[in-house]
Amino acid sequence: MTLSPHQVRKQVMDYLEATDCSIIETSPLHVTVKLSPRADQMLTDRPYYWGFVERTGVAPETLSFTFVFNPEQYDSQAEVALAPRSHGLGNPGLVRADIGNGITSKLGEIEAATEPAGTISAGSVGSPAPPGNPQDSILSRYFGVVPALPRIGPGMIRREDVIYGSKRLRQIWNAAREEGKCLYLFEDPGSRQRTTLFSAAYEPWLGVYYKVEMSCDLKREELHFMGISLVTGVITYEFASKLSPLKLTPRLPENVHVQPLEMSVTAGAEQLEASLTARLAELDYSWAEEARERLRLELAIIDVYYEELLKEPDEEKRKEIEEQYARRRQETSWQYEPQIAVSAVTYGLFHLRKT
Repeated sequence: MTLSPHQVRKQVMDYLEATDCSIIETSPLHVTVKLSPRADQMLTDRPYYWGFVERTGVAPETLSFTFVFNPEQYDSQAEVALAPRSHGLGNPGLVRADIGNGITSKLGEIEAATEPAGTISAGSVGSPAPPGNPQDSILSRYFGVVPALPRIGPGMIRREDVIYGSKRLRQIWNAAREEGKCLYLFEDPGSRQRTTLFSAAYEPWLGVYYKVEMSCDLKREELHFMGISLVTGVITYEFASKLSPLKLTPRLPENVHVQPLEMSVTAGAEQLEASLTARLAELDYSWAEEARERLRLELAIIDVYYEELLKEPDEEKRKEIEEQYARRRQETSWQYEPQIAVSAVTYGLFHLRKT
């Protein structure tokens, strides 16, 4: 499995917008952003600084980043953008000659600028004093102005390449998983509902995103997004398709009312688990029988290998061999034994308009 730069960008932008980060500059290849305090605490790993902010109550200074989603294309476009500057200097040979002549003609000005006050140099006699602006120096004229000191702290904008498999992308995923584990959302009815005479009835649904892991020496994962109405008890296995066309909001909309629950959240979760278990029982488990057959073969090979070694007359060596033999069998059983693990990745209450 892999993600394209466009898919990575969409996921990162969704997280930045959800955490109220300030977008400074954006393009299909990058985004420059100033993190919100919420995102800064999750992504920058500065526990001591945020502890200081909480103790003193000072306004936090969050960090800024430039996240690049396609480094090769981004760098190539940056080089193309800088190319006209170098072409504007004309012939490279003439440029080198002009630089040499400029350095010679400006030596007097540079010496005058570096000598202490009250001293008159030979190159400065009859010539005006050099300007104080650093951009008028010979190096800045041809090579640009370079800050004397590096920019550090909150004012610095650090570049990071965010591609599939990068550390920063995994960190954003973990932060989104941690903060988005439990949801409480309402369907947005639109502005028309505010002006209607009757209040709209909202039906609470419990939605759970299950991850099913089937593992042996091979591994397979399945995702099941299921929902149950806490009013009628109806279960749907395609809860994602029910939510995808809707616009959801964390705030209760105006002129709506939520129907009272007919079953508790715990009872709804138990019914979802029972329904998922019954559905998994209908799957084909020939892969598990094949894995057990491979396990028996591997254990037989280990038994044959250690059969003669366990006949070691030295008791101390035989004890070490027995421990190694038991460890090898345990590791092989763990690797080949078929297992099924079910976990809830995301869950929440979704209040949807009753149809």
